[in-house]
Amino acid sequence: MQLELEAVSKTYANGTRALDAVTLRIPTGMFGLLGPNGAGKSTLMRSIATLQSVDAGSLHFGEIDIRTQPERLREVLGYLPQDFGVYPKVSAWDMLEHMAELKGLFDRAARREAVTALLHKTNLWQHRSQRLGGFSGGMKQRFGIAQALLGNPKLIIVDEPTAGLDPAERMRFHELLAEISEDVVVLLSTHIVSDVSELCQNMAILSHGRVVLAGRPLVLTRELEGKIWQCFVDGSELETLSQRLDVVAVRRVAGRRVLRVYSEGLPAAGFEPSPPDLEDVYFHALAVAARSV
Repeated sequence: MQLELEAVSKTYANGTRALDAVTLRIPTGMFGLLGPNGAGKSTLMRSIATLQSVDAGSLHFGEIDIRTQPERLREVLGYLPQDFGVYPKVSAWDMLEHMAELKGLFDRAARREAVTALLHKTNLWQHRSQRLGGFSGGMKQRFGIAQALLGNPKLIIVDEPTAGLDPAERMRFHELLAEISEDVVVLLSTHIVSDVSELCQNMAILSHGRVVLAGRPLVLTRELEGKIWQCFVDGSELETLSQRLDVVAVRRVAGRRVLRVYSEGLPAAGFEPSPPDLEDVYFHALAVAARSV
């Protein structure tokens, strides 16, 4: 099944336009939704997850009209929100079994089988009797995925899942997400570009509630080949060059400042061509979008 959004808009009571005619086609597999804080990512995730309504547009998952049939969407939805709370004094086993019952797994044997399988899948079986309050950040996120997978969902939404994780936990979480996305739609909302670069076959960039770029990460990166240049600069050079060049990003390499710019040809003396990456795609798209506002 495919998730289809057409001209989805949302304006809050205070006048903030969180979503502005968002149109996307999201196929099976991992889809990355990139954007800075305040871009509208969480609003879009919550709207798809039927936690809030939109003002205009259509949202469909296969034959399900999400706006008019939210209960049907919830039957096939798994959701890991940005702030996933747990009961600190409850064990992983007891909490997951309780949530399985809430999901409609009333048969005790079937419920225990499902809980056992998910704890193994998320590498939490050995911690099943441990209280959730004692879990690390990565373990809590893996538990969050376990509860999201209850009921064999066809659409899974994960909102900023790797924020705050150490590199080892982040890598384990990546492996888990990659595994579960093989035959379902997984919508990954994040501001971490490397998450999308490493995991997603398709992506979109959101800025001020609008889709400013969408496509395949590898294709979008390839389109910038020969157009990204870099140069080591000091503070005074940075200010001067930034005023007349199309700056993509300022990075640090071994403590030195590197200015990366977009240009069809040699932008200035001292610059060298550099292979583009998804961060260049992301920051260039945001810069172009900002100029059009």
